[in-house]
Amino acid sequence: QVQLVESGGGLVQAGGSLRLSCTTSPNIFNVYPMMSWYRQAGGERRELVASLTTNGRTNYADTVKGRFTISRDNAKNTLFLQMDSLKPEDTAVYYCKAERPFDRAVWGQGTQVTVSS
Repeated sequence: QVQLVESGGGLVQAGGSLRLSCTTSPNIFNVYPMMSWYRQAGGERRELVASLTTNGRTNYADTVKGRFTISRDNAKNTLFLQMDSLKPEDTAVYYCKAERPFDRAVWGQGTQVTVSS
C-alpha cells in the first residue's frame, strides 16, 4: 500500500523559510505521474499549492509563485516543497498527494506550518 509521510513543518517568523518533505514508497514517482502539495487553513477548503509531473512539468498557485519551489529526489523517494519569504497567510496544514489516472488519489497525514507576523 502506498504511503506518504510529510515532515518539516513548524513555526517560523514571517519572511523565513521552511522545507517540507514527503517521503514515499519506492518507485512511486513512476507509478503516480502527478505529485502535489496542497494546504488547508482552518475553516477553509483544501487548495492546490504546487504540482510536479513525472516529466518535470510544474504548476504553482498564484499566491505562492516566486516563493515556493516543488522538487523531488528520485533516489530518496522524496518530494519537497521549499517555502521562502513566508507570510502569515501561508499558515495551514500542508498535505502531499499522489495521483494517477483511473485510481483513487493517495494523501499524506499532513504537517502543520505556522507563520507568525
